[in-house]
Parts: sequence; structure tokens; C-alpha cells
Amino acid sequence: MRPTPIRLLVALGVVAGSLGWASVVLVHALAGRVVLVPWLAAGAMWLVAGGLFIWTVTVRPRLQRKPGTRPLAPIVAARTAVLAIAAARIGSLVAGFYAGVVIGVIPLFGTISGAESFWAALSTSVGSLIVAIVALWLERICRLPVGPGDDDRLAP
Repeated sequence: MRPTPIRLLVALGVVAGSLGWASVVLVHALAGRVVLVPWLAAGAMWLVAGGLFIWTVTVRPRLQRKPGTRPLAPIVAARTAVLAIAAARIGSLVAGFYAGVVIGVIPLFGTISGAESFWAALSTSVGSLIVAIVALWLERICRLPVGPGDDDRLAP
């Protein structure tokens, strides 16, 4: 498995951001309303970021085989790597979408609902960005060292 390229995450964020911006513009143009962003979305992303951070800090010494720690079971290590890959991609998609909402709501910031959506979308976007960053850190921790007999095609 290759490490997640940053270009992929940026591309996913840009595409999702354009969809978020377009949704705000279309809803405002067609319905005359502001897209309401629930604070629960921000809370959920911050909760995921915190849980992923705790898992990363907890599993790091076990993956690095520090003295005094039990090694992580291979299946758990593989599942952790897959979790990290998925979380990085989902984090960049959600961060991009809500960043697009933030950009789309800026002209409507003077209204109460526009300001509320702006701050909720900004908080969600930042929380999702933190999810992606912690996931990249966890993915990096899960890498195996390349030995002398390993095939270069499998090396990260």
C-alpha cells in the first residue's frame, strides 16, 4: 500500500468545496434562503478528531514496539491503517465541503442565519481538517520499515 498522497486530499477538498459553494449559491438563488449548518456537524467532527487522536497516541508505542508495551495484533494494525486512510479522505471531503459553504455564506454574513451558518461551517471545516491531519499522522505511524529482502513495489 502506498501512503495517501497530499495531492489527492487537496483535490478531494477542492471538488467538495466547489460543491459546498454551489449548494449555498443555488439554495439562496432558488429558495432565497441560507443553507443552515447544524452545530451538531461541528461537534461530530471534533468528537471524531478527538477519538482518532486518542487512538493514535494510544497505539503509537505499541506499533513502534516500545519496551513495556504489548505489540499490536497484525489484524488490528491493518485495520488501523485502513481507518487512517479512510479518515484522511473523509476528513478532506468534509473540510472542503464546509469550507465551500463558508465561502458561499460570506456575502450573507450580515443576516443572523448567515452568521450562524458561517461559524458552524467554519468550525466543522476546521474539525474535519484536524481529522485529516491526525489520520495522516496515524497512517505514517502504521508504515512498516522496508527490509533488505522486501520488494520495492510494496514499500511506502
